[in-house]
Amino acid sequence: MSERLNLQPTAIARDLPPTAPRLAGGPLRFAAAVVARRADHGVRRETLPVEALSAEALAPLTAPRVPFAGVPMDRPCVMGVVNVTPDSFSDGGDRFDTGRAIADGLAMWEAGAAFVDVGGESTRPGAAPLPVEEELARVLPVVKALAGQGVRVSIDTRRARVMAEAAAAGAAVINDVTALRDEPESLRTAAESGLPVILMHMLGDPRTMQRDPRYDDVALDVYDHLAERVAACEAAGIPRTRLCLDPGIGFGKTAAHNLELVARLAIFHGLGCPLLLGVSRKSFIGRLSRGEPPKQRLPGSLAATLAGLARGAQIHRVHDVPETLQALTLWQAVDAAAACDRLMTDAAAAAAKGEA
Repeated sequence: MSERLNLQPTAIARDLPPTAPRLAGGPLRFAAAVVARRADHGVRRETLPVEALSAEALAPLTAPRVPFAGVPMDRPCVMGVVNVTPDSFSDGGDRFDTGRAIADGLAMWEAGAAFVDVGGESTRPGAAPLPVEEELARVLPVVKALAGQGVRVSIDTRRARVMAEAAAAGAAVINDVTALRDEPESLRTAAESGLPVILMHMLGDPRTMQRDPRYDDVALDVYDHLAERVAACEAAGIPRTRLCLDPGIGFGKTAAHNLELVARLAIFHGLGCPLLLGVSRKSFIGRLSRGEPPKQRLPGSLAATLAGLARGAQIHRVHDVPETLQALTLWQAVDAAAACDRLMTDAAAAAAKGEA
């Protein structure tokens, strides 16, 4: 294996001096990066200030992201989740009824969600594949109804036929937990649709993914997998500007893996795409707390979401849209106040120095 280099931005904050580079063109800046050099003998890491890094090395981390499906990526946004399934891990089938799914999707949109993600196949650990006809019967009425009322719908599917028919019904985004690997036709179908695509990392498939998942280095292994999928998409005619990346929290990962991925999330900015983080109601929250069931994991979901926000994630996939938007708004307001205070302090210091 030839040596590979990865940069993980660190010392990330909004109130850094203007000379600090912006993270993915957003409001956050970073002052240093953990440089990981990976080869056959293992990984060597060192933390360097940004001044010690080349413009070429920093470019993927700092370049502004283009809008994704028309949504600006220079600020965080929320994707609401609508699972049209009888066995969803997160809600136990609350939205299996078509009318309820449509009503809840509209409520999420009206509450401020930038996307509403509609899925008809459960991908919880141990879930068996669903016949494609059944998946279509579940999602198409919901996609048509929501898109018909102006909702920006994301279709959560790993099936090429579902992608194509959902796109024809008005879906604006394809969200594939297998990163377009599940079916041979998926890459071509996604390319021909012209839609933006979310590529997620999953180890194995839903039936096997939680059977003793192992990695040499979880962040670097997931990074390499997503890099390979980005390359495959580009080769199939899907430009990087149409891609968003998701490290796949809970999909073939232990609680320790999930924590490490959130902690090191900023490394994925090196791939030059917007990042989606989906931590909402995930089982690792209950494992780290008191074993709460999914609907009682909102506080932990918000904490993990804010951790991702602090590392520059642009899209946050959540079940509780109003609550998450409120948390994001308050976090950003406090962060902006801190940046303003820093500017005032620096200006006062400069003035005092000039008088002296």
